Amino acid sequence: MPTIAQTERAALADLFEALGPDAPTLCEGWTTADLAAHLVVRERRPDSLPGIRLGAFAGYTDRVRLGALRSRGYERLIAELRSGPPLLSPFGLPGVDGLANMGEMFVHHEDVRRAQDGWEPRSLSPEFQKALWRTLGSARLLLRSAPAGVRLVSPGHGERIAKSGEQMLKVSGEPAELVMFCFGRQEHTRVTIEGDAEAAAKLRGTDLGV
Repeated sequence: MPTIAQTERAALADLFEALGPDAPTLCEGWTTADLAAHLVVRERRPDSLPGIRLGAFAGYTDRVRLGALRSRGYERLIAELRSGPPLLSPFGLPGVDGLANMGEMFVHHEDVRRAQDGWEPRSLSPEFQKALWRTLGSARLLLRSAPAGVRLVSPGHGERIAKSGEQMLKVSGEPAELVMFCFGRQEHTRVTIEGDAEAAAKLRGTDLGV
């Protein structure tokens, strides 16, 4: 039975094919072709990984991504994404794909979906929502730049203090919506924020995520 990461990977590859290389995404400045190249390079060029997180190496990572886009072309990028990480990739080690790629594939699948007109949240299985809730164990890192304390609440799943503070905001929603919110897609989520209105507005505009 495929893992959630594998299911999201296949659905994202299908969506890339349906939309073509020039469709918008929620990744600022990136089309679907840019995002496909990023995902393939992430799994197949370990030397480019530091630049995903560290600004000092970002230029190199972007050159590798653009090189992959030019040399492979959009259709090959989709085929390589669909086939999954190669055995020699860190992501190809047994069990790593499911652990390291579920959030990645979900968020970027939604980056494409939610950049299109008329998007609506998907109806996800309870197991999927539960798995997404578990990924919010990293919420303290994702919300470290929040302008106030943040408590994440998801009915049926529980709550997490993502950031402590004298002034607290309560952010409520389904786990899928909270994941997208914490990864910096605040304006493209269906969540409710309770607390000081000014602090809530600042939170919606803060650069969140890794």
